[in-house]
Amino acid sequence: MAVANAFNRRSFLLSGIGAGLVGAGCRPPDANAHITGVFTGIRFDRGHLLQAAKTWPVPSVTRTTDVLIAGAGVAGLAAARALRLKGVEDFALLELEDEAGGNARGGAVAGLACPLGAHYLPLPGDDAWEVQDLLEELGLRTRVSGRWVVDERHLCHSPQERLFFNGEWQDGLLPLQGVAADTLAQYRQFSQLVAQVRAQASWRIPASKEPLGSIKQALAAISFESWLAQHQLTDPHLRWYLNYCCRDDYGAGIGTVSAWAGLHYFASRHGFTAPGMETAEREGLLTWPEGNAWLTRRLAAPLGQRLHTGQVVLRIANVKHGVEVDVFNTATQTTERWQARRAIVALPIFVAARVVQNPPQWLLQAAASTVYAPWLVANIHINAALQDRPGAPPSWDNVLYGDGLSAPGLGYVDATHQSLKPVPGATVLTYYRALGDVVAGVAGGNAGRHWLLAQPWASWRDAILAELSQAHPDLASKITRIDLTRYGHAMAVPVPKNNGQIGMQPLLGKRKQLHNSKQHQISHERINFAHSDWAGYSVFEEAFTLGHWAA
Repeated sequence: MAVANAFNRRSFLLSGIGAGLVGAGCRPPDANAHITGVFTGIRFDRGHLLQAAKTWPVPSVTRTTDVLIAGAGVAGLAAARALRLKGVEDFALLELEDEAGGNARGGAVAGLACPLGAHYLPLPGDDAWEVQDLLEELGLRTRVSGRWVVDERHLCHSPQERLFFNGEWQDGLLPLQGVAADTLAQYRQFSQLVAQVRAQASWRIPASKEPLGSIKQALAAISFESWLAQHQLTDPHLRWYLNYCCRDDYGAGIGTVSAWAGLHYFASRHGFTAPGMETAEREGLLTWPEGNAWLTRRLAAPLGQRLHTGQVVLRIANVKHGVEVDVFNTATQTTERWQARRAIVALPIFVAARVVQNPPQWLLQAAASTVYAPWLVANIHINAALQDRPGAPPSWDNVLYGDGLSAPGLGYVDATHQSLKPVPGATVLTYYRALGDVVAGVAGGNAGRHWLLAQPWASWRDAILAELSQAHPDLASKITRIDLTRYGHAMAVPVPKNNGQIGMQPLLGKRKQLHNSKQHQISHERINFAHSDWAGYSVFEEAFTLGHWAA
């Protein structure tokens, strides 16, 4: 794929890949030739079939079902589970890829399991009772003597996270080693401001259960960076940390996401604790070598032949007595038609707007206003444990401090961290790179996505190696393989909106009582919609809850 002249040299360097290649330039051109790998995980050729203006053949076969679910990511799988819980067994689930799970799928490199996307799930609070029920169903939590107990085998082991800062590793991700008194004072100021907004409003996950309120609407209308400036929070270490948190959760940094999103990251969970202040108890993290694929594979397992993979949804239409769905079956290379009483569209909003026939205006507006962050996930196989710099020991999550050029990624997680092996050895390091700021800033429009797909595998290999070698000089000699997964529309970014809208909350208008909780449905005649996009940001709890409600 050729890229239009969207990048000059400065833009290329700012994007981070160019910076990595400059760093790698001092090595002989074939120094990394022993490292093999492929692009994997995403079938762009299937998704891009929808972009071509073509006439599809008349369906060769017609199938019927009671409920049809389009999209087998977390929301679609949650909808299928909810139908089964209601006793509805006559349904079909259509998925573009060869495996269900969406951004929460898993893979393997050299026989070692690893995530292709989402890699952990914080223990959900009581607001996410739908997810709590799932954890109970899967045996991840049980009630013992009247209290809930989590199976510790699935909790992230210590040490959990560390930061490569000032040439050595430190515990935790907030820069601390050798920072000035002014920095610590700004940490305390931000902590107090987070406590203040927590007292002023209710902060929940899922956010779709939150009341909007004037305070949150005001925060959702400005960028997080603007809010920090209003409060004179200018310290570069604090801003680096907050920028990292936003890029990690939302795919874009403080200049792109809304102030609501930046504060929601802390206010909805454990707050923000500055050094020297009373430490708030942080929730545990559930994680597995294959990441959240551990969950999605168990959600998909009972579906059997009701799950149809390799299906490109072409058209979804409300008709007189139900819903009609045309799909392209990539296995048979034929067009097929499904007829159902109702449908659940668990597709990204921009896809839903493209395939729903005669879409309502609010769906088109939602698609036009949703900004997506591209992502890169690299699974790096090493054949022996890495030599470590001084400081904190190897952790599950390992992040490099940088200026956006020397360390543009989000660090890596160790797929075998949960292992009880007494001696560390071969493992897979899963490296993450969020490109939402490239889309919103340097490149603009679709250029960031095109650029992500256009870079050759070897360029990504060399850039990632140059970045991580700052903390691990022996990395190049121990890597055997790097498999790359590219997500052009990985997640919706919670950008500021003039009307203070959070996600698509105003559309969550149809309500009824269910287990003493508000149930919202986004619907168009016989079609219900469910996807994390409707929440405005992408986390497991949002996708699962919206899928559960849609069913």
